[in-house]
This record gives sequence, structure tokens and C-alpha cells, in this order.
Amino acid sequence: MVNSVQIRSEIAAFLESKRASASCATARLVFALDATASREPTWDIACDLQSQMFSEVAAIGNLSIQLAYYRGIECRASGWMGNAHQLARLMRGIRCEAGKTQIDKVLRHVAREHERAPVAALVFVGDAFEESRDEVVTDAHELGLPAFLFQEGSLPAVEGAFREIARATGGAYGRFDNGAAKQLGELLRAVAAFAVGGRKALASRKDEASARLLEQLKSAGGQGGSR
Repeated sequence: MVNSVQIRSEIAAFLESKRASASCATARLVFALDATASREPTWDIACDLQSQMFSEVAAIGNLSIQLAYYRGIECRASGWMGNAHQLARLMRGIRCEAGKTQIDKVLRHVAREHERAPVAALVFVGDAFEESRDEVVTDAHELGLPAFLFQEGSLPAVEGAFREIARATGGAYGRFDNGAAKQLGELLRAVAAFAVGGRKALASRKDEASARLLEQLKSAGGQGGSR
């Protein structure tokens, strides 16, 4: 089950400020995935969730997504895409390969993209952490945008690292398992909807994940406006 998602007020303020300064611009979101061998059983699920997320927010406003992933010894990113089917086809062409995690490379890549043009948020889905925690958290502090990390499985060491990275960016953490694909999908779509349409977009949705996210944003007090 997705649980313990702590959305902090800085996320609302950051994303709302982006919309206030560029209300007609396309929101940019990086969707990053661990594509190592342990993820192979759920890779197709991730493809479906991403496609659903992308298609649903298209009715709210403009969303451009970049796919980033690592496997084996490589860490790659696609171009920016505004077509759900194109990105879904790209994901389905990727095969998982054995290798160690490269979350720090993902963070540094997103930071570079954010320097070129603002990125609203990073979404990362993975099940392992095999890097220097201090180094990754240091880079997370310098990211400049919220990261939403979702853990597949329940390894305590992975949870601790993911939570710390999320806190360092002003982002959030959630956990899911093979039986919680629907809940994870709802949460991913809620994050994307908020990035594009703000609180009004969340309020118009009826799923539990959106309601939970909206309630936490309200609890932040009036920071970030009420769009």
C-alpha cells in the first residue's frame, strides 16, 4: 500500500510559484525508473501507470514528461515528450538489466535539466539503494525542486534512504507492493495533476490519493495560493 506520504508546504509554494510566473507554459516532469533486473516483474505495470498518468492530465493542461532510467552500467534520458503513446512505446522497448542503483546520476541529470528550463518535479520509482547515502543526500539538497520517491517493497534500509532524499528536496515518500499498483497509479496521477492544474485540479478528482494530497496541501496553511 502507498503510505506515509508527507507533502510539505514548500512543494505547494514551489509549484504554485511556477504556475504564477508561467501560467501558460507547459509543466515539465521527469519520470525516473530503476530498470535493473529486480524490477523486471513490474516493468510493464510501470509502463501502464505512466501512460495513464500522462493521458489523464492532458485534459487539465500541458504536461511534458521526460523518461530517465538506469540499468546495467548505463543511465539514460529521453527527450521531452508531450505524447503519452510515444513515451509508452519507448518504455516498452527497454529491457531490464542487472546492475547497481544510479540514483545520484538521476539527481544530477535532473539538476542540469532544471538549469536549462524549470522542471516542476521529479518522480522516481525503485526498489533498492546501493550508493553513498551522504553523497546522494548532498546532491538532493541542491536539486532545487521536489522529488517524489516511491519504493517497491519494504526493505528498511531503502525506505530510510528514500525518505531522507525526499526530505532533502522538500518532496515526499511512498511505498507500494505488487498488489498496490492501482494506489500507486492514483498517486502518480495526483502529483502530475497538481503540477499542471494546482489545487483546483486535485479538488475535481475523486480518488483517495488526490483527496489525501489535497488535505495535506490545505494543512500547509495559505502558502502557495489556492489555484
